[in-house]
Amino acid sequence: MRKVLIVDLLAERQALGKMGVRKMIEYLPNHEVLLWAPHTNERLNYGFGRIVEHPEPVDLIVITGSRKNVTQWEKEWMHELTLLVQSTNTPLLGICFGHQIICHALGGKVTRAEKPSEFMSHISINNQTRMAVFLHQEFVTEPGEMEVVASSEHASIAVCRHPTKPIFTVQFHPEADQEVVDLGFESGEMNGLNSSDFESEKDRWNFGHMLDAIGYNVE
Repeated sequence: MRKVLIVDLLAERQALGKMGVRKMIEYLPNHEVLLWAPHTNERLNYGFGRIVEHPEPVDLIVITGSRKNVTQWEKEWMHELTLLVQSTNTPLLGICFGHQIICHALGGKVTRAEKPSEFMSHISINNQTRMAVFLHQEFVTEPGEMEVVASSEHASIAVCRHPTKPIFTVQFHPEADQEVVDLGFESGEMNGLNSSDFESEKDRWNFGHMLDAIGYNVE
């Protein structure tokens, strides 16, 4: 059985944490799920996955969003995560904070905005345009080794790909479907979005599209 390491940086949250991770692994059948949350000792009980204290050899790595910030560096665990990004040749996907710390680790720059952003926007990747959910206060201003694939109105460096390694990153949340957004609104995790903003009939970027973008075969 293949393995996926989820660097689970919202492990204390119900919507984009527990439910968001569950939404991701729906696209990864027949994978053992390893959950690594180096930023906290107070994670929720997911009821799935195997909690690990350090990264293990796997077939895919996903770095999730986080309430933490690259510009407010927390030395020990962020340094360990940076070393993982710099050293791995494993297919690697970064979402929101994951996008930011991967670019930072590979020579880029991250900047903090005055206010957080919560919005939906169209974004085009490889000549396909879909809706995406953006929830962030920091954004990449210099991509470093990464190449910019797509921009949005509020994030000029919204999607990146590494030119030689299997690394793909997005500033938005492809795991945020209707159910995640509803829970986020109900739980207070999302204040700028609510269910009425989220048009379920719209074509949206999802986690399966991210796997396709990196060329990861789930079979």
